[in-house]
Order: sequence, then structure tokens, then C-alpha cells
Amino acid sequence: MPEQEHLSAAQRSKVRRLSAPREPAEGEEAGELNIIPFLDIIMNVLMFVLATVAVTFTATIDSTPPSLGGKGVRAQGESKALNLSVFVVNDGFSLKAAGGNVATGCQGVGTGLAVPKKSNGEYDYNTLTECAKKLKDVSPDFKEETQVTITANPGIDYQTVIRAIDALRSKDGIDLFPDVHFGVPR
Repeated sequence: MPEQEHLSAAQRSKVRRLSAPREPAEGEEAGELNIIPFLDIIMNVLMFVLATVAVTFTATIDSTPPSLGGKGVRAQGESKALNLSVFVVNDGFSLKAAGGNVATGCQGVGTGLAVPKKSNGEYDYNTLTECAKKLKDVSPDFKEETQVTITANPGIDYQTVIRAIDALRSKDGIDLFPDVHFGVPR
């Protein structure tokens, strides 16, 4: 068996000094993982993502392709449909039905705007509602009519079109033309 070497006092002192636990130096964290810089990066990325995501809220109006007349496809022998179309123009509302253009004041067939703007320059939605009701009441055949096609000139604001739709849908809780379809101006 080989002989064991003995350490000198100086060597033993050095081994004890190196193996003894020591206090960490100032600014040095012993044994802990510093995740603060990582969290800073994550927060910056998260704020960038939240700032660049576009959140859009849209309102939708359900619509179906129009059929000739009121509800669904009509039989050949049934009466004519009203087929009401409303055109939102810069000077008011122009209405067209199966019989032709509706005259000013909703007084039968004729030329001009059926519902011109008020004297203060605002659209007259109440008169539009009255005119639509009057046209629907012309014939008992039109009582089942539920569709209207609305077309707006370019440059007409969205709110005007929505108010026209609301004016055509009902009067005093009674449905006039709840099925609104959009037309394309030519």
C-alpha cells in the first residue's frame, strides 16, 4: 500500500479557505436567476402587440337576395308586387314602385322627388315613413309585401342610409318593409 502524503499546515489552511462558504460580493446574487430583464422584454413585446392590433367593431344588417315581390317566389297567377325601391339622393328621397316613379308628396305616379329635403336642409324621414305606408295601403295585394330596395348616391353618409332603413322598416310598431336590400347605383 502506498504511503499517504500529509498536507502541510499552509496547504490545509488554503484548502479550508477555498472550500468555506463565502458571502457574495455586493451586486452579486448567489444562486438566484435574475429574470427582471426577461420580464422587461416580455412587457415591451406585449405592449407593442396590444398597440398594433386593430380592434374593429362592426354593425351588421342581415339581408337576403331579393325575390320578386314580398315573401319568397310568387306564383304566376298571383297579383303584381309593389317592388318598392328608394333612392337616397342629395336632394331627398326618390321612390319607384312597379307602376313607375312616385310623384312629389307621394301623390301617385309622376316625376320629381317623392320626399324632398326639409327647408332646413335635413332629410325628412317621417314623410318617407308616411309615403311608404301610403304606398303599401294602396292595394290589399301589397299588405304581404316586406321587401324594399334602397340605393344611395355616392357621397351619401352612412347614417343617412341607416335612418332611411329605420324609417322604411316600421311605423308605430307595425312592420312596413322589414326586409331591406341594397341596390348599386349605376
